[in-house]
Amino acid sequence: MIFEQKVDSKRPAEARILLFDLDGTLTDSGEGISRSVQYALKKCGIDEADFTKLRRFVGPPLLWSFEHFYGMEPSKAEEAVRYYRERYAPIGIYENRVYKGIPEMLRALKAEGKCLVTASSKPEVFVRRVLSSLEILDCFDEIVGASMDGQLSEKADIIREVLRRLSITEEKKAGMLMIGDRQFDIEGAKAVGVRSVGVLYGYAEPGELKEAGADYIAATVSDLRALLSKGK
Repeated sequence: MIFEQKVDSKRPAEARILLFDLDGTLTDSGEGISRSVQYALKKCGIDEADFTKLRRFVGPPLLWSFEHFYGMEPSKAEEAVRYYRERYAPIGIYENRVYKGIPEMLRALKAEGKCLVTASSKPEVFVRRVLSSLEILDCFDEIVGASMDGQLSEKADIIREVLRRLSITEEKKAGMLMIGDRQFDIEGAKAVGVRSVGVLYGYAEPGELKEAGADYIAATVSDLRALLSKGK
């Protein structure tokens, strides 16, 4: 199922630059993230056994998540992020799998001449390690992720960094699409003036992507591939 929230015959047929979120869009990283969050919370004196709550951390910036979901002050949230990385870097990063059909889709889009870029709130160094471990790093023309110090973490700022690195003008921006599974991807794209595709197979709550204003919504990887190849 492909839902088009706004009808525009020029999009996404002319989209040549495709920005992909990582967690929940290219890979199912819920286990590694959830267990690493659980580890961090325990180090902060919080025992959390409810994985429904832990899986909310897939997608948003970590600092925001610790502050928003557990009411932590900024300094405490920063400490929690450090604890999170204690487990995530050596273990959690590999508790991850690529969604079925994603490698084939990426290589097909690449063969069509599309420019593929990551735009992730995960630190860039981890994005590269994940893509490399899953053998899809070579599919991307540019890798953009958050900075380790948290200065670059909001999705809108990450998309702006993509524009800067690729020297994208306002005119060329019309040929871009941001693809993600959470409201943060959609809202970030809207803030920068880039059209978006929400995917339902990730970690979004029911109705989240439509309410955020996604221009297109794809239910499955197959739907996403059909949408991105549309008008070839």
